Amino acid sequence: MKVTQEKLPDSQVGLNIEVPADQSQRIYERVVQNLVKTTRLPGFRPGKVPRQILIKQLGPSRVKAMALEELLKESIEKAIEQENLDVLGNYDIKPSFEELVEQFTPGEIFNFAATVDVEPEVILTAYQELSIQAEETVFDPQAVEDWLEQRREQVADLVPVEDRPAQKDDVAIIDFQGYLTTETGEKGEAIAEVKGSDFKAELSDGKLVEGMAEGITGMNLEETKDVTAQFPADYPLESVAGQKVVFEVTLKELKTKELPDLDDDFAAEVSEFETLEELRESLTQGYQEEAEQATTNSIHEAIIEKLLELNDFPLPEVLIQEESNRVLQQTAMQMEQMGLDIRALFTQENLPRLRENARPEAIRLIKQELIMSKIAELEELKPEEAALEERFKELSRQLQGESIDPTKLFSLVYSQLRTEKVLEWLQEKATVELVPKGTLKPLEEEGESEEAEATEEATATETV
Repeated sequence: MKVTQEKLPDSQVGLNIEVPADQSQRIYERVVQNLVKTTRLPGFRPGKVPRQILIKQLGPSRVKAMALEELLKESIEKAIEQENLDVLGNYDIKPSFEELVEQFTPGEIFNFAATVDVEPEVILTAYQELSIQAEETVFDPQAVEDWLEQRREQVADLVPVEDRPAQKDDVAIIDFQGYLTTETGEKGEAIAEVKGSDFKAELSDGKLVEGMAEGITGMNLEETKDVTAQFPADYPLESVAGQKVVFEVTLKELKTKELPDLDDDFAAEVSEFETLEELRESLTQGYQEEAEQATTNSIHEAIIEKLLELNDFPLPEVLIQEESNRVLQQTAMQMEQMGLDIRALFTQENLPRLRENARPEAIRLIKQELIMSKIAELEELKPEEAALEERFKELSRQLQGESIDPTKLFSLVYSQLRTEKVLEWLQEKATVELVPKGTLKPLEEEGESEEAEATEEATATETV
């Protein structure tokens, strides 16, 4: 069988295939013989239908079409093997199948063309001595104090207050109803979605919408008062986003927090350590390691961005579509784990738009994986066997009880550890300039994705 190749854009290969006359006849005869054995016609025993009657009954064009299907499949598979191609997905044929049926004559040379997707050719440039900027995260001792203070707040006793008005940092139990404001600033129509009963409102900075805590401060028990508050422009509930709303608030209970002393007893209550000094040391070490890891992550992200910038190559559409679907599946799983109903978003009408939104991230992930794989191949970088086994066992324990494919899980672990190995190697070779955190301007998003919008809407609550 004669095959010629043509390199096409987007990581495709065109194959011009010439099928010898004897092969086209052989495949046609094989199909006819199978039909004779399996086709049942009235008046004939199974397998005894005369050939010409069978062809006439089924129709010559239909028999040719069945033979052509076999011929195309067999010929393309042999051509791929003969040309040693690493093919992805299915293939396209030219001209159309209907036209090929008209052209096909068993026992004569048959020519057709096929297009196949192949693994992208990754030719790397300038990866051994990268020059990058990355943000440095510096350990801040205040993080330890903030953690301790937050834990004191969480384990604080709430003591009822009856002899004074509400003060800052109190916890108020309230009933409330929100109203739209009129042009004169007075109460207008009630907002059905902005209503609550026995709502726990912490009168601390940043806990409630602007103006709410200040309005409740100074109220007495059983008092009802109108409080004007300003909702942020990005509030998930569109009907009140960016709006001034009048809340009719009734103060039902008032409590104050009694914080525990910052001592050894407190440390033993909130941690596994017996003394406050041991707890501080552990927190300090943990936040220092966290800062170092954040800096390393920033360096690795900068390396990846530089590699993507320097090494561009076309991708086959089949890979992009598969990865886009995987990105969407991951998004759906994350939303489900958050307890959200994904059926409203992942509808048949929305899926094409969602896939298009996922496309840029899919392309980025594919290219990143291909670049990491190519560098690992060129520099002979492989994960350590012990690390592979440990990570695989760890993930298997985490996923215990779920339906998982061990082969796919091992492949995922291998890819993760290989990428880590490559990034560590690249970091050693790179010239890295560390700059203060927040110095580098992040890439601006061109608009919120459908997934993000849906997540915000689904997580909107009645909290104020």
